[in-house]
Amino acid sequence: MELQTTIYIFVGLSFALYLGIAFWARAGSTSEFYVAGGGVHPITNGMATAADWMSAASFISMAGLISNMGYGGAVFLMGWTGGYVLLAMLLAPYLRKFGKFTVPEFIGDRFYSKAARNVAVLCLLVASLTYIIGQMTGVGVTFARFLGVSSEQGIYIGMAIVFAYAVFGGMKGITYTQVAQYCVLIAAYLVPAFFISLNLTGNFLPQLGLGSDMAGTDVSLLSKLDQVVTDLGFGQYTTSSAGSMLNMFFYTVSLMIGTAGLPHVIVRFFTVPKVADARSSAGWALVFIALLYTTAPAVGAMAKLNLHGTVNTAVGLTQTAEGIQVNADAVKANADLYATEASLVYEQRPDWMKRWEKTGLLKWEDKNADGRIQYYNDKTKNEVAKGKAEAAGWKGNELTVNADIIVLANPEIALLPNWVIALVAAGGLAAALSTAAGLLLAISSAISHDLIKGAIKPDISEKGELMAGKIAMAVAIFVAGYLGLNPPGFAAGTVALAFGIAASTIFPALMMGIFSRTINNNGAIAGMLAGLFVTLFYVFAHKGLFFIKGTEYVDMVGGVNGFFTITPEAFGTVGAIVNFAVAYLVSKMGAPVPKHIQELVESVRVPKGAGIATGGH
Repeated sequence: MELQTTIYIFVGLSFALYLGIAFWARAGSTSEFYVAGGGVHPITNGMATAADWMSAASFISMAGLISNMGYGGAVFLMGWTGGYVLLAMLLAPYLRKFGKFTVPEFIGDRFYSKAARNVAVLCLLVASLTYIIGQMTGVGVTFARFLGVSSEQGIYIGMAIVFAYAVFGGMKGITYTQVAQYCVLIAAYLVPAFFISLNLTGNFLPQLGLGSDMAGTDVSLLSKLDQVVTDLGFGQYTTSSAGSMLNMFFYTVSLMIGTAGLPHVIVRFFTVPKVADARSSAGWALVFIALLYTTAPAVGAMAKLNLHGTVNTAVGLTQTAEGIQVNADAVKANADLYATEASLVYEQRPDWMKRWEKTGLLKWEDKNADGRIQYYNDKTKNEVAKGKAEAAGWKGNELTVNADIIVLANPEIALLPNWVIALVAAGGLAAALSTAAGLLLAISSAISHDLIKGAIKPDISEKGELMAGKIAMAVAIFVAGYLGLNPPGFAAGTVALAFGIAASTIFPALMMGIFSRTINNNGAIAGMLAGLFVTLFYVFAHKGLFFIKGTEYVDMVGGVNGFFTITPEAFGTVGAIVNFAVAYLVSKMGAPVPKHIQELVESVRVPKGAGIATGGH
């Protein structure tokens, strides 16, 4: 069966499954719409949380980032996974004990202030909307490649699918759909990784394959990769880091506390019957997430080696009917990567390169007019590599590879069977759609439950609130679709920014709300606004006001990364420190926290005796 037909079948069947589940699990009450009726089993919830959590960024981009950055890409692994542990230990059980539907509702009640609730809604909407743009862009990229449509048409199809199961099913429909999406995306991630690891190292477990010798040789896979990339002028794969050590630390912390403050993940812990279930579902989620996260470094490294091996025969990989195999003699021989015959003749490029060229995410430009593909770092400071490139008559790097295609193209690069390529297509869409649905629910509940019921019309009926939630979600889908169709040129940066906003606003407010009896209403509001302002001020200095090119003002912050070499993506940590400090100082100067609120904080920290999550006051 030809590849395109196989893809249509796999993607079509997965969509039919999601829509069938959404129809079966329709939400009939606000409790089912917001928290799935509070009766989800911890293992089911763990799997749904893992799908909610592993977005297009985790599935599509993370291995690409690690592939490009090498060891430095570990900040994403440590930050995102560590944040999950923080969430499970420090937030989930206590918020579940509090027993409300949403994060702003907790903040509003704990800080006895409608203004605090509204500020939390503002921060939640800013973080969720910036995050969702990346998901819609991911949907567009995946559809564009695998369904042969334009990325605009891809986004329209994605909007329609999410609309169908999120609006009708609410949290109940989304929960069971996400379980199915997790099964699809994890199979799509692991199956190609097993094949590729087996081909390259003879070890089918990619986690072990990454540290193994290449098949039939005594040369380790990582040392071979290091030798290839350094010879071609790239940084050494195993020691590259994300800027200074301080920046790497701040980046990791920002991702960690940003993760723990993401509202669409927190709300998942309100869907289980008991506090103990909140803890155990967080543990299960970590197990399900670890399956993908421990595989990602191997996928990134093996894909990079396969890509170099495809365009440069001196690497020592050979293409066979079973996929890319190790040519043991060539690997041991360490042939000259700059030899004329080593570079792949463009006309003999494999089919997968032709398919990705159509999407514009893979580009070739023949700079020295020899009809061959030269792929190296032409901006290198490595004088030896520079000299070799000049002696070989190379006039500049000719191949541009978008990092986002590493996972999606991985099975094609490795020449795996068509059904594996089709499975990855279904998995990429499952990852983007599952997170988009979770974010839309967080946005919808913030508008219908926290703004309309909480601030504008407190006496709204349950039926009216449910309708408001569905309308809010429909509007949010169209806004997200519009931003996905007209990205303000910052789709990749927005995901890091979403974490920075959550880190500097929501996380500190939740931590102080649970663990401090002395932070008052004015302190919490001032802290959240200060954290938000400081983070946006530094980010906009580098990226332009509201990301409009030409409005940057980096001189005001001491030049690029002027604040102790910290990059804008890592600045959420500084925002969080400012939030904590401002909240503490303002609370010190203001009136003490009322006695009944202090007692509430004490009772939340005793994990026994929580009932079903409710939306009442």
